[in-house]
Amino acid sequence: MTAAQDRSPSGRSAIGGSPINFRLDGKVAVVTGAGRGIGAATALALAQQGADVVVSARTAEDLESVAAAVTDLGRRAHAVPADLSDLDATAGLADAAMAAFGRLDVVVNNVGGTMPRPFLDTSPGYLARAFSFNVLTAHALTRAAVPHLLAAGGGSVVNISSALARLSGRGYLAYGTAKAALAHWGELAAADLAPRIRVNTIAVGSVATSALALVTGDDELRSKVEEVPLLKRIGDPEDVAATVVYLASPASAYVTGTVIEVDGGLDRPNLELGLPDL
Repeated sequence: MTAAQDRSPSGRSAIGGSPINFRLDGKVAVVTGAGRGIGAATALALAQQGADVVVSARTAEDLESVAAAVTDLGRRAHAVPADLSDLDATAGLADAAMAAFGRLDVVVNNVGGTMPRPFLDTSPGYLARAFSFNVLTAHALTRAAVPHLLAAGGGSVVNISSALARLSGRGYLAYGTAKAALAHWGELAAADLAPRIRVNTIAVGSVATSALALVTGDDELRSKVEEVPLLKRIGDPEDVAATVVYLASPASAYVTGTVIEVDGGLDRPNLELGLPDL
C-alpha cells in the first residue's frame, strides 16, 4: 500500500491515524433546559471536555447550582434564567453567548416536553403549544445562532428528541408528534446548513429525571418500566450527555442529519398510560 492509499478521504491515516478527539477546548456551548436532568448533565459533560457553557432554564436557583458545578470543573459558566417558551428569550441566548464569551460553537436544543393527554382532550391549541415548545424553540435558537457558528468556523447543533417520535402509544399524540417533527426538522436543517454546521438529533427513552420521579420513586412501577428496554434499566442523564459530547466534538466530524437512538433498546413505549378504548 502506498502512502496515498494509506489515507482516508478525510486525509487521516487509515492505519494508526490521529487519536479520536472528544475535546472541546476553547469552544462555547449553549444548553437549554439546563437546570436539571439531561440539560444539567449535558452542561457538565461539555465542561469536562473543555467547553465554556451558557445554561438557561426557568429556575435561577437550579442554574446557579449547575453554573457552580461547571466552575468547579475549571470552566466558565453564564446562567440565563428565562421562560424558554418565549421564543424571543430563547433566540436571545445566542447573543448572550457572544456577550459572555465572544463566540459560539455548540447549540444543544434540550428544552421541551409535553404532558400526555387522551385524544379528545388534546385540543388544536394544545397540539400547537407542544409544537412550539419542542420545535419552534429549537428553530428560534438555531436560526439566531447560525451567524455566530459560521463566524467561529462552523459548529454543531444537537437536538433532544424522544423514542416516542417513532413509537406509538395512547396519550402521547401531542408529545410524540412534536418530537417527530423536531427529529425531521434536524434532518432538514442539516441539509440547509451543511457543510459548515452539523445538525443531529438524539432520540431518548425513559431517563431518570424529575419528569419521571413518579416512576423512579415507585419500586413496582419502576420494575415494569425497566422490563421493556433490551438493557433492562431506565437511562441516566449522563447516558444522553455522553452522546451530546460525541455529536458536539470533532469525533463526529463526519456525522450530520442523523437521529441517534439512546433508549436502551425500545420497540414500544415502556410507560403505558392505561387509557381505555373510546
